[in-house]
Amino acid sequence: MLKRDEKSVSLVLGSGGARGLAHIGVIHWLEENGYRIASISGSSMGALIGGIYAAGKLDVYEKLVRAISKLDIVTLLDISWDMSGLVKGDKLINKLIDLVGDQQIEDLPVSFTAVATDLHDQKEVWINSGNLFDAIRASISLPFFFTPFSYKGTDLIDGGVLNPVPIAPTFGDGTDLTIAVNLGGRIDEHPKKHRAESVERDEDDTLAETISRFIESLGKSEGRRGEVDLGMYDVANSAFDAMQGSIARQKLAAYPPDYSIEIAMNACGMLEFDRAAEMIALGYEKAEYYLKGIVR
Repeated sequence: MLKRDEKSVSLVLGSGGARGLAHIGVIHWLEENGYRIASISGSSMGALIGGIYAAGKLDVYEKLVRAISKLDIVTLLDISWDMSGLVKGDKLINKLIDLVGDQQIEDLPVSFTAVATDLHDQKEVWINSGNLFDAIRASISLPFFFTPFSYKGTDLIDGGVLNPVPIAPTFGDGTDLTIAVNLGGRIDEHPKKHRAESVERDEDDTLAETISRFIESLGKSEGRRGEVDLGMYDVANSAFDAMQGSIARQKLAAYPPDYSIEIAMNACGMLEFDRAAEMIALGYEKAEYYLKGIVR
């Protein structure tokens, strides 16, 4: 039940890899300013954060990501030697199930839709029933990185391929406001660090290099030949970011929400999950910037 003067919100959480950690900061701002999130539609990382919030376990997940290091991330990656993707994703999803519990979408206290992409029919798939983490795993299947996820006989990949800011699933919600968070915002020419709690990083020590060394060690231990060059993944991710940014602008122009929050696409790298504290702080700051007019 809504409290007096409390407004209900349909929250649309966009795709964008580690930048999606900014969604946590946005959610904190909304809760602190008296908004009730009644519905969430998410693509990729937006589906992951949104689903965990809908399950009532965002605080547990936030503690995990704030403490995570590059090495921790690597331990959660089950390398796939399948040419369809670098990582299978089972270890990551099982870790999340351990944290959150194996839940059904229909039982969540907040309405939730995860958006994925059907490779065969080249269309969006909205998943708003069934197993929560099946829906999340399908939605986060970043091309080239995660292997596609087989769902009801169909291979699904990242929802951001066709709809990085999925507003349409919220059309029938009947909430007071629709707020969209776009992680493909225009490049910030003068990016800055956010709050002192972020950890200083060595620019030469990227996650991609860490994964590359890890894969090379696996190859040697299993007698495989050749090396895995993740340079192609950097190129693919940059191209994917550019594509998502363009599609997001078109979607927001066609179906404008009541309010839109933009996170610059260069705020952090697609896989820099060790910058969680910084991204959460950025999300909170951007929510204040774009939404303070509602409160006042």
